[in-house]
Amino acid sequence: MNDQSDPLLEVVDLTVEFGTSAGTLRVVDQVSFAVGKGQTLGLVGESGCGKSVSSLAVMGLIPPRTGRVRATTLRLGDRDLLTTPRSALRTLRGPEMAMIFQEPMTSLNPAFTIGNQIAEAVRAHQSVSRSVAAARAVEMLDRVGIPDPHRRVKDYPHAFSGGMRQRAMIAMALVNDPKLLIADEPTTALDVTIQAQILELLRALQRDTGMAIVFVTHDLGVVADICDRVVVMYAGQVVEESAVTPVFAAPQHPYSAGLLASMPQTTPPGEVLTVIPGQVPSPQDWPTGCRFAARCDYTEPACVDEPVAWTAAPADHDDDHVGAGAGVRCRRAGSLVLAGSATVDAGTQSAATTGSAAALVEVRGLAKAFPVRSALLRRQLGEVRAVDGVDFSIAAGETLGLVGESGSGKSTVARLVLRLIEPSGGQVTVGGTDVTGLAKAGLRDERREMQMVFQDPYSSL
Repeated sequence: MNDQSDPLLEVVDLTVEFGTSAGTLRVVDQVSFAVGKGQTLGLVGESGCGKSVSSLAVMGLIPPRTGRVRATTLRLGDRDLLTTPRSALRTLRGPEMAMIFQEPMTSLNPAFTIGNQIAEAVRAHQSVSRSVAAARAVEMLDRVGIPDPHRRVKDYPHAFSGGMRQRAMIAMALVNDPKLLIADEPTTALDVTIQAQILELLRALQRDTGMAIVFVTHDLGVVADICDRVVVMYAGQVVEESAVTPVFAAPQHPYSAGLLASMPQTTPPGEVLTVIPGQVPSPQDWPTGCRFAARCDYTEPACVDEPVAWTAAPADHDDDHVGAGAGVRCRRAGSLVLAGSATVDAGTQSAATTGSAAALVEVRGLAKAFPVRSALLRRQLGEVRAVDGVDFSIAAGETLGLVGESGSGKSTVARLVLRLIEPSGGQVTVGGTDVTGLAKAGLRDERREMQMVFQDPYSSL
């Protein structure tokens, strides 16, 4: 048990507003939380709830021209972050506090190698030589599971897969051993084996250095695995805070219960996933009363008409006193009996049919080799076989899962099927049409029948 009588990070009544053409919009509304040394706090909620903006405000990364940050307390150790000059904040980012950003492709500079960018973070805060910083970059890439780090440290971001770029971002954030780490969806792009490796790395660093972590995530499974406490946010407000075990066993807010019920691992295979109807309201449309009322199954008239106050949990509700802020924002708190997370029998058979229906998509012998060229003469020195003899078929109405570790070739296969990159060999047939043999005009027509959701939205929009 950790002692939070003097937390490392203390946030009280954090409010963030942005000036827009529609006026001033408040996107974070009096949010409070704290995290102690060696503790991990989970910040959860749907997209648009204010989690990332709260994190950026703590880091001092809200642009002052467009945003305004206010708080009763915003303190890191004995330093008041609200009154610290921006130039001084830059010296804090790295050794005192660091952030793993959600979108690695927009956070990494495409004009510099991965190793150069990690080494730059070292030299910005430590008086070491270039060779020592470069060696530290290789060491960190190895720690986050990048294969052959001595060679890959010289690669540019575009040569890394999405999961590998995420690991490079994690390495850059951890390279100066920060006292506070804010991790914004750090494991979203990672396969399960690398995710487990990264989570274990974070635990090891916590044990060695006492680092505090604010873990921003949608993945409640990760929250249950790594976090000590959880703060549930909805529409810019904190709606529930507690130690992890009470939230999972007996959530106090209907939104928390809805998030737990929506976890895929709590739904037996073959059954329809549970969803929370509707969506998070925009800051310009926040209702007067409970902001979750329109999506809640337990709403009564008073919930809609009147603001909902924060109700602190009884002293015996939370046996982990690392955080005196335990409580809930619900008028019916205490009178509702909400279901916690359920367990699923992993041996249950899926109800999905995998019969002998005619294939809509057929992939045979699909291959892709990327040339390796010299930097100066552009002479081909060899090749990397990213995809080598892949076969599968998908029937109409069927879903095929393509899984594997980061760098296994999954995304390359997807691009080859749509011929966004040209295959080195093999055949792709969609609806009886050989996609690999189409000319440009025919391929353009065929692509109206197939679409792709890309991994990195920021680099796709």
